[in-house]
Amino acid sequence: MMQPEALVLHRVEDGIGRLTLNRPEHGNALSVAFCQAWHDAVEQVIEARPRVVVLDANGPLFCAGGDIGEFVENRARLDAHIGAMLAILNPSMNRLANLSVPLLSVVHASLGGAGIAFACCADFVLASDTAKLRGGYSAIGLSPDLGASYYLSRRANATAAKRILMLNESLTAQACQALGLFDELYPAHELPAAAERLARRLAGSATGALGRIKRLCDGAAGHDIAPHLDLEAAALLACAQSADAAEGVQAFIDKRPAQFTGR
Repeated sequence: MMQPEALVLHRVEDGIGRLTLNRPEHGNALSVAFCQAWHDAVEQVIEARPRVVVLDANGPLFCAGGDIGEFVENRARLDAHIGAMLAILNPSMNRLANLSVPLLSVVHASLGGAGIAFACCADFVLASDTAKLRGGYSAIGLSPDLGASYYLSRRANATAAKRILMLNESLTAQACQALGLFDELYPAHELPAAAERLARRLAGSATGALGRIKRLCDGAAGHDIAPHLDLEAAALLACAQSADAAEGVQAFIDKRPAQFTGR
């Protein structure tokens, strides 16, 4: 069960893993304690073998980025301080990037800095139509972390990523959607229900097939067509041996909705 006092809330129910940033009074900024809580929560959710993972946040901001107060306290050894945080965070971000199930982020409010990575690392990004995104890093003389530059470049393009990260301009939710950073926009009061519908739809799908689709699409840019065709063939043949494929074919014959189990 989730513990309200935890810096990162987590649980897995009905095949849906949930990770909730829960340092609302500090804009969900990343402190050292928060980093450890995040790492531990990610590990526990993944170990529970969910069929989809949802990442969201509590409070007036989705995530403000690094904890500037801690940066000030550690300014004489800022590199060591940030290095210690990244040693905790990078492995967990890599774990999320390599999930074999869909990852959905729910951006209910504005974000910046490392919050960009938390939002844009997902396969599906649903956001409030009033959310805003700001690079943040260059304003304090820093470069990005946690994959923020990677996900901005991948979801939009390198030129857009450089503009966001270098010029520190604020982007509206609509501008983020136009660039491909946000996939769907909803009024704030409709966002939780929309995210829940998508999470349950994904959790009820053929999980093995979704995982293989995810890996194929994520790796497509790194392959020529010939090796990619081989990877597609291997994935398809593996899916064809699954119980979910047998159920999907039978459901098609029976003209009924398939009841997938993730096997």
